[in-house]
Amino acid sequence: MPFPGGLWWLLCCRQGFTLLRRDYGEAEREADGEAEEEASFELRAQGDRASLEVSLSQPTRTSSGSERSLLVSEEMRSLIVEKGPGPVEEDPDALVKGWLQREVRGGVKTPWLRPRKYWFVLTPDSLDYYSSNERGAKRLGSLVLTSLCSVLWPDKQTYKETGFWSLTVFGRKHCYRLYTEHLHEAVRWVCAVQKVIDSKAPVQTPTQLLMRDVEEHCGSPEVLEQIYRCNPILRYTSSPLYAPLLPFPYGSLDQSAPGPHSYTTLRDEAVKLFNSLQQLESQQDPVPLIQGVLQTCLDLPPLVDEIYCQLVKQTTEPPAPGGPGDLHYWQLLTCMSCTFLPSPPVLRFLHFHLDRTESRFPASEMAEYARFIQEALGKTRGRECVPSLEEILVLTRRQEMVCTVHCPGVAACSVSISSHTTAEEVAQELVSRLGLSQSPNLFALYEQSRLREQPVGSSTLLADVLTRFENLAAEQRGQDAPRRLCFKHYGFLDTDSVPRDSLEFALLFEQAHEMVLRGYVPTSEETLQTLAALRLQSLNSDFSARAPFPRLEELFPPRVLRARLAPPRADLPPKCRGARLRAGLLAGGLWGRAPAKRRAERDLRLRGRLREEGASTMAAIVEKWKLLRGMGRPEAMAAYVALVREWPGFGSTLFDVDLRASPVGAGPQRLWLSVGAKAVSLYKPGEPEPLDSFCYSRISSFGASDSSTFRLSVEDQDLLFETSQVDEIARLLNTYLARQPQELPASPLGPDAAVRPRGLCPPAGSWQHLVPAGSFSS
Repeated sequence: MPFPGGLWWLLCCRQGFTLLRRDYGEAEREADGEAEEEASFELRAQGDRASLEVSLSQPTRTSSGSERSLLVSEEMRSLIVEKGPGPVEEDPDALVKGWLQREVRGGVKTPWLRPRKYWFVLTPDSLDYYSSNERGAKRLGSLVLTSLCSVLWPDKQTYKETGFWSLTVFGRKHCYRLYTEHLHEAVRWVCAVQKVIDSKAPVQTPTQLLMRDVEEHCGSPEVLEQIYRCNPILRYTSSPLYAPLLPFPYGSLDQSAPGPHSYTTLRDEAVKLFNSLQQLESQQDPVPLIQGVLQTCLDLPPLVDEIYCQLVKQTTEPPAPGGPGDLHYWQLLTCMSCTFLPSPPVLRFLHFHLDRTESRFPASEMAEYARFIQEALGKTRGRECVPSLEEILVLTRRQEMVCTVHCPGVAACSVSISSHTTAEEVAQELVSRLGLSQSPNLFALYEQSRLREQPVGSSTLLADVLTRFENLAAEQRGQDAPRRLCFKHYGFLDTDSVPRDSLEFALLFEQAHEMVLRGYVPTSEETLQTLAALRLQSLNSDFSARAPFPRLEELFPPRVLRARLAPPRADLPPKCRGARLRAGLLAGGLWGRAPAKRRAERDLRLRGRLREEGASTMAAIVEKWKLLRGMGRPEAMAAYVALVREWPGFGSTLFDVDLRASPVGAGPQRLWLSVGAKAVSLYKPGEPEPLDSFCYSRISSFGASDSSTFRLSVEDQDLLFETSQVDEIARLLNTYLARQPQELPASPLGPDAAVRPRGLCPPAGSWQHLVPAGSFSS
């Protein structure tokens, strides 16, 4: 149905008035409402000190619901200095002035942004803009600059999209997005604004000032009680928080921060976290919410002090001390103390709060948490991961976790650990428990999975390792075998003097068998079958048809069976152009599935041949096993180790590397880098003899060229190896270099890093050294 003429006229007039208001009325609106008062209720200048009688209450909303205020008249004064009607050009306080374009938001029906040109003047206190640069021009807006303001530099992406260089100035309430056509002009404005911001004295919140008052009067109980009584901002509240307790810079948060979560500004996140804290009171299971708060603090480290202050506030004079809701706050505070360390001022205030709680409630559950937190704060030094759900549950009960460590050839060991236990401490305990204190060899904890294993750094917290296991298990559910911790040899300094009837020899036997299965012991198939028979003899004693048979993959290296089979003959491409065209046309038709069917048949034949080869290999192993009748388990283990020891590289650690510059001429690119106690050698995979070997006296220096390139300087040659195990190679080299009597090569960490032993297992992220197990004898 067509609209009447009068209705069309009304709609056109409404649109016209909207455009007029956007172009001419916006400036009037900004002049009336944009001049902001930067002295907000939560900020004060650093030099202003309030007396103890000043009452700082909780922030409350005004009747309009858009402003927050604190009942302190001193905090409500305006920082904007009114200027007279003189000409703009004659302002003596102007530092920089000029024409800039600013984004102006349209009306309700036109929410898009449209730039408009204004005359901007930067003074030592604010950034003002006017309708023009003529005498008597009206000031349309002002952004007061404090130490919390920030400015963003121009970026090329905005210039490519708009043709203008942009700069953004963030204030408490407003954000000025300004544009100019010239880069040098944008840089000049950014530098000038940043210089003004840097010249401002740091601002402090009432919470910071009251923390200082509490610290100064901690010896006067009467004054302290007056401070807490007159300042509700220090006490528990059931009302929401509309501003953070600590100062945070204005502006948007850098979204390139690590973590899958997207965050807003730090100020907004601080307020959101307080709302999450208040939800703890009514949670039946607070563990997931506690982990969420800890994750936010890990992603946004500046919020750690804020959460500590909020928790101290909520645990100070609660309505029901020791109740379920109050204890949830104490449980979160316990987890925080085992994960993050606050700044010194907040740490002193936290210690005072814990001592005050213990003195006021000496025999309560809160006092128990306070003592636990005091002890934890003395050990906490930062975490790589937030505590796992299991760890949080244990911490809420103030208990220790139980960690399972697997040892080759022996039963798994259970070790009690806390949130501060390192891999070195656990390795030291296992060395003492298993009677390995007199061994000259080195031991370490390994992070082991089905595909690979790597040593755990000595300074690594086991709680972080277990958390990583939990996260990987959740991400790779059903894809791979679960990861586990394993205790084994890290470096072999003397394998000949290990007694055959000792536990260490059993560990040595199991580690040698792992090397055989991974194909790191190059020998003949006949010897490999003999080793498999000795393995069966050590497991089951004499041959019996009823004896349990392990899988062939647990006795014989699988890659040897695959190497027997010749690679399938590749399909020859069509010779002529017409044949290639016909093949391309038929590929999408009825015959398109023929190549896939041929590949499936080829894979089926390959699996059949593997089964046949496996059956024949197992039969040969069984025949050799029958010949070992009467051999005891110790003799079988000794014979096994003796055969493996015939390889010159036994006792060294092998790394798969790609050699860029080869000292032996046109050698293969894929090599084994063997790091042993006496030398570093290069092997061609599968070859028993090394291509070249370098004793440690010939190594002048080594280091990481980048995250995937390891550099080894041998006399006048520089060898570059492409590998994903750069740190492991460097740590192991430093370990063996610490045992060499001759002059040590130059290390990236200086001379001290190459001579001081540091523990049982390699530290994470640095090149330190190990000490022999005998140094930790009890």
